Amino acid sequence: MILAVDIGNSNIALGVYDQRWIHHWRLSTVSNKTADEYAIQLQSLFANEKITLNVVKQIVMSSVVPSLTATFRQMLTRLIHQQPLVINTTLRTGLSIATDNPHELGTDLLANAVAGYQLTQTDCVVVDFGTALSVVTVDQSGKILGVSIAPGLESAMKGLSSNTAQLPFVPLTPPPSVLGKNTTHAIQSGIVLGYVGLVEGLVNRIEQELGRSVKVIATGGLAEVIAPLTNRFNRVEPWLTLDGLRLIAALN
Repeated sequence: MILAVDIGNSNIALGVYDQRWIHHWRLSTVSNKTADEYAIQLQSLFANEKITLNVVKQIVMSSVVPSLTATFRQMLTRLIHQQPLVINTTLRTGLSIATDNPHELGTDLLANAVAGYQLTQTDCVVVDFGTALSVVTVDQSGKILGVSIAPGLESAMKGLSSNTAQLPFVPLTPPPSVLGKNTTHAIQSGIVLGYVGLVEGLVNRIEQELGRSVKVIATGGLAEVIAPLTNRFNRVEPWLTLDGLRLIAALN
């Protein structure tokens, strides 16, 4: 059984895999939490599903929060008596990285690229709706060509509400019309529907630059908000990053 952990800036995704994904969880990222506090949470998650920690035979972890990398390594090693495989760009992935500085590629984006290419086996784009909106492109030969990054939906909402006196934080749901008739619907139109246009525009430009069509996969916690509003996604895989971690672990 494999435990996969993806530590992001807003959420920590965890999953247990045994021939298939048995359980997934999402925790809030709290960078100053101790290893002991996260240990209590992990033990509780496993206990609620009646799984014992000793059935885990391999741990794979990605982190974009440096302060939590050591915390989770310490916690997982103590609880499960195994050192986690911490993903980096020097590991075998089955892909090549054709960016200026391959080591700068986020390990979550690397996992997304691996899983996206495994699913499609052709030119593909993975759009991750996380704290940041990230778009990673892989060509048909398995080469990571590049990345686009923008503020995520929640980041955009927080920025808007915290920097304006009269615009509140509103639910990230589609408005009844692009023509907002009140403040809530106006903000939802600008952010939710605006991000649909942002994603469609980026994918269209990627296809123009490549000179061919691509398969597009949506992932991340807010993927299911945007996916019903566009026909550009071939698949919606909310836990794609964890599957990429699993695939990388199998190669290493």
